[in-house]
Amino acid sequence: MPNFLDRFERIITLALIALMIVVVTLATLDLAWGIIQEVIKPPHIFIQVEKLLDIFGLFLLVLIGVELLDTIRAYLTEHVVHEEVILVAALIAVARKVIVLDVKETDPAMVFGIAAIILAVAIAYWIVKRMHAK
Repeated sequence: MPNFLDRFERIITLALIALMIVVVTLATLDLAWGIIQEVIKPPHIFIQVEKLLDIFGLFLLVLIGVELLDTIRAYLTEHVVHEEVILVAALIAVARKVIVLDVKETDPAMVFGIAAIILAVAIAYWIVKRMHAK
């Protein structure tokens, strides 16, 4: 039975890697296409701030996908989930939210909530880094 579970786990992990590769590739192509469309629209080469924020958000989304892919790959090879990589992906996700956040339209409680999340993830990252340094 354990041998079957090991093979099953490996197959699922490989499937997740394949799916993540597809998602990251498609997101990267979407990012490239969006940049090309914005650059060729008049006025050429200049991108409006709103569109630039959308592009940055998609760029960070691709980075999150790459970090998650790295996490899955590490799990496949080492059978260990690297909490540091998970926390980096979380920090990128929160940074993405902050970048695309319209502060004028956002409830102040939401802004404080996001600040609390940033603080919590940053502290967790710091703790993990200190534990690995010892």
